[in-house]
Order: sequence, then structure tokens, then C-alpha cells
Amino acid sequence: MSHRFGFVGVLGRPNVGKSTLVNRLVGQKITITSRKPQTTRHAILGILSRDDAQVVFVDTPGYQTRHGGALNQALNRTVSDSLADVDVVLWVVDATRVGDADFRVLSLIPARLPVIAVLNKVDLLTDKTRLLPLMSDLAARRDFRALVPVSAGNGAQCDDLLNTLVESLPEGPALYDVDQVTDRSERFLAAEIVREKLFRLTGDELPYGTNVVVDGFETEGRLRRIHCVIVVARDSHKGMVIGHGGERLKRIATEARMDLERELDGRVYLDVRVRVDAAWNRDPARLRKYGYA
Repeated sequence: MSHRFGFVGVLGRPNVGKSTLVNRLVGQKITITSRKPQTTRHAILGILSRDDAQVVFVDTPGYQTRHGGALNQALNRTVSDSLADVDVVLWVVDATRVGDADFRVLSLIPARLPVIAVLNKVDLLTDKTRLLPLMSDLAARRDFRALVPVSAGNGAQCDDLLNTLVESLPEGPALYDVDQVTDRSERFLAAEIVREKLFRLTGDELPYGTNVVVDGFETEGRLRRIHCVIVVARDSHKGMVIGHGGERLKRIATEARMDLERELDGRVYLDVRVRVDAAWNRDPARLRKYGYA
């Protein structure tokens, strides 16, 4: 039996469920999720190995079509750069609200690349009769390899999507070890999980002005000692993160530690502090310092 291998770009506007879909297809939490736009800020590889194929998903930030700023420009460059080396693209839309922003993302994908249109969140469609007309409309916009309605949240038709995707990959041997599920380090995972809890436990506007960096990471047997800093753009944001009597920061750290112990299969000592850097998300030099292209 032939073996297939390929890189798969996962593209879409913010909040269509790209990261949830990648986690579902890989079968493990690779990238953080929240209901807030721009939760994913880096291109992250999720690696699925099975007997007949190895699929390397490139989860990308949601492409921002409405707002500029140094951070959004950096995130959009990450999306565009990710298209250079992929074999297939999953263009993900939210089936409950497809619009011009989705089609602007679609226009970024070079004509040479095969594209599978993924209509996510079909479980949230109150009127299921809308699905077929929507698929017909999308089919008229590009010669897609396939159009697949799914629910990344509950897994509906995700196996069908995966089989269709594997059939679209070129033949080739696996590049990564079969036990490897991502290219990212434990240090990176620690910062991402703290950021996920920050996004989920704070207000709607705060996440845009926040970042998380790891100042120290030490391994002692099965114990990890991790020191993280939440970077905020305003003094007022620092108070919002810390909360009354430090309760919010304590909850962020506690929930992040519990997730990390589960993901890393060991004990974790996690120290989380807050620092103000007013220009971190506006100055390109600062963004490079914090790991953004």
C-alpha cells in the first residue's frame, strides 16, 4: 500500500474554528483555543501519523482583513508565508456566517494549490436547508478538491474530511517520528497555555494588548519549574489581569498549571507575573523580540 505525506495549510478568518479543527484531526491538543479573535498567533505544526499517511497541519492565525497595526501585520505575514511550502489548503469557514472576509482569505491562496473547503460549525445551523445552497454558492467561486461540512466541536464528519485530505496528498515517506505530534517545545506550550487562560478569564478587549513570555524553564526529573511573564500594554490592564486581591492572576496560574501537568504528564511549579510594556504590540522591533516575524 502506498504511503502519503504532505503539509496542509489551515486558513480562514478569525474565529472560524481552525485550531479546534486541527486539535480534532490530530487527536490531541496542539494549539490553544478561545472564543476571542487572534488566539493563535504563530504557525504551529500538528502532526498526524497513521499507517497510510503522515499529515502535517500548519495551523495559522486568523487572517485579519479589517484592522491594521504592527501585530496584525505580523500575523498576516505569518499566514501568507505559510502558503509557500504546503501541498494542500484547508480553507475553513463558519457555516453560520460566511461573508466577504472569508472570500478575501480565499483570494490569497495561489491557484496552483488544491483547496478543500471546510464548512465548520454545521451543528450550529438552525436551518439545515441552508447548507446545500451555501455549498453550491461556494462551489461556484473556485474549483475545490472537495467541500466538506463538519463540526470540529463534536467531531461530526471529521473522519470523512481526513480521508478526503489524505487522498489529496502526494505519495511520500514520513518526515517526522510517528510519536511526534508537534514541532513546538514544552517552553512554547507553557506560554501558550497561560495565554489561553488569560484570554478566557479576562474581558473582550484586554487580550489584544497582552502577550506571554517564558523567563525560565527548568526540568528536574518529572518536575518542571516554569516562570512566565504576562506582558500588558497599559497600567490599567495590569490591574485587570491581577484582579481584586490577586484572585484573577491566581486563577489564571492555577488553571494553566493543571493543564500543563496533564499535557506534560508530570508535576509543574508555575510562577506567573505581570509586566507593563506599552509598545510591545505597536513597535516592529519589540514584536521581533517577542517572537513575531
